Amino acid sequence: MEDPPNHSSPPLLQVLQALKEASHNLQANPSQHTDDANSAAIKALFELHSESDTILSGDPNLSYLSQLLTDLKDLVESHRNTKRGLGLGSFLRRRTSAHSISRIAGSIESEIQKWIDRESVGDLSRALREPMRDEEELVNLLVQLEERVSLGFSREFQDLVLRLKVFPSLESILCDPKCSKRIREHSALAIAGLIRFNKDVFVGQVLMGPTISALTSMASPNSIQVLCSLIRSIKSPIVDEIESNGEIPKIISFLNSQDLLMKVVAMDCVLEIGYFGRKEAIEAMLKEGLIEKLIELQRSELGGDLIDIDKHSEKEEENEEERGVSVGGVVEKGKRESRQRRFLQNHPFASCVARFAVQLEVGEGLRQRERRAFKQEILSRVREASISDAESATIVAEVLWGSSP
Repeated sequence: MEDPPNHSSPPLLQVLQALKEASHNLQANPSQHTDDANSAAIKALFELHSESDTILSGDPNLSYLSQLLTDLKDLVESHRNTKRGLGLGSFLRRRTSAHSISRIAGSIESEIQKWIDRESVGDLSRALREPMRDEEELVNLLVQLEERVSLGFSREFQDLVLRLKVFPSLESILCDPKCSKRIREHSALAIAGLIRFNKDVFVGQVLMGPTISALTSMASPNSIQVLCSLIRSIKSPIVDEIESNGEIPKIISFLNSQDLLMKVVAMDCVLEIGYFGRKEAIEAMLKEGLIEKLIELQRSELGGDLIDIDKHSEKEEENEEERGVSVGGVVEKGKRESRQRRFLQNHPFASCVARFAVQLEVGEGLRQRERRAFKQEILSRVREASISDAESATIVAEVLWGSSP
């Protein structure tokens, strides 16, 4: 299948972007703009209409847009010529006219977005075949794809992506060690964006393809963050693949990284797997000594115990009482949660054993009897790995009572 023709030129794209913005503003509030003689949106639309023959005639895909501009101009002029009156008939005529203007403005915005989509996806499809040619251009196109899919679902855009085989090309770039790390990471972000765009269509390609192994092999904070995003989107099925592909030992090993950010995102990944993972995945993590590693992290300067937050805030609360500040139960709960969030920002591994246990308790992957069995195993491992009775007692108490942010 051939790529769409590339008629793009900066002036045309700038014109269409300006027209899209003007149409969006007019669609949102047609009456205000049409009644205002100095409306920027109307001025832009009228100026573009007068130049549309030369600007739009070069691309057959824009012929319908030209006709819409003509229809809109006629409607706006008719609306302005409609006499204002106090009667119901005058009110209804102007409301109907404003509705028609809004509808056509929406159609103009949609047509422009379709044109931009055809051009940008076509450019991306070509660039993905030659990733070494211009890294900056390819990164910009990948960012455009991420931004486009974040706008929400579009059948036409999805068909375009499928027809030009963008997803397999992204996977190919992600798995190519000759490509720069930056390009590979942006390709991974684009893949995650497409999953959020329409999980039903693209999830099968992730589960059957090399994406999971490529992300763990890259071993960068960004690649593991993308893996976390995929786990949140695809849930238990992708955790099953992670476990069956033997990727869990790699993920657990990232907790030993010298890079703090890598440790933090690995912790996030462990928590996501704990929430969505089935029995086999949890067993694989425990077999790799996860609880022992989490105890070490909790013992570090960036660890600590969330139950200590109350101790840290006692002086603050005493000061509030002295000032006569009274708070209700809901406010107090909000304050406590806020303190926990602030504490975790500076101590990302605080109460990490209990936080993992909570994920198993409230997650989607385990049966009730499996939750109970894993909780007992976690408690047993805590008692064995703790260096003091006090440390063991604190962590056991958190696990039993469920300390979570």
